[in-house]
Amino acid sequence: MSDDAFVYRIADQLVVLPGVEAVTLGGSRAQGTARPDSDWDLGIYYRGRFDPQGLRDIGWEGEASEVGGWGGGVFNGGVWLRIEGRRVDIHYRELEVVEAQLARAQRGEFDIEPLMFHLAGIPTYLVVAELAINKVLRGSLPEVAVYPEALRHAARGTWCSRADMHLDYAENNHAAQGRTVQALGLIAVALTEYAHAIAASKGQWVTNEKRILADLHEVDRLVEEGGDPAGLIQAVRALSAIQEIKAQQRP
Repeated sequence: MSDDAFVYRIADQLVVLPGVEAVTLGGSRAQGTARPDSDWDLGIYYRGRFDPQGLRDIGWEGEASEVGGWGGGVFNGGVWLRIEGRRVDIHYRELEVVEAQLARAQRGEFDIEPLMFHLAGIPTYLVVAELAINKVLRGSLPEVAVYPEALRHAARGTWCSRADMHLDYAENNHAAQGRTVQALGLIAVALTEYAHAIAASKGQWVTNEKRILADLHEVDRLVEEGGDPAGLIQAVRALSAIQEIKAQQRP
């Protein structure tokens, strides 16, 4: 079965579940960067109440969380499945929440929520980024034509400020006291936050952290070269991309 036939057949089974109004394809397969072994990321957009039992009843192999089972917030649960030998992740998206975050993003407003596997957490405008990037397979969703100008400035400032504070704390508390692991952890968090700031400044949507350090790729070499955390912190501060984003913050 072709990839298109496979994904549209799955979408047809999802869109008829009670409350579901749209189904999308996301991740690398929506962005044209998938490898042959890449999984399938789907989103189901529902309004009102959604009962994951409907997904379980289809009979696919895997585990479906309850709504809110992945910590609540905008990323409120989903399913990890294997369908006909293919790995498929399905994420729950509540339309009222998505619409509210779209309105907030247009005003330059957002929050940062913790989420498993994400070093810096996720911005609530992640669900807006999905609208901009993902492919609608069934139903219809609000369109996001441009990255809101207000969000560019707000997100750049917020992420850059958090990164500065994390890097300072790594240097003055953990590294100064020889707590190497904690210092390295905060360096990684700060780098991810700087990367979010860079992406926002460019008006570039981000839906996960997998490739977010592309503009800071030199850091891999710095880590491989070793050295103490204090020296790594100074090297990170000297990275041209970080110098540039911090310069944009100055009056």
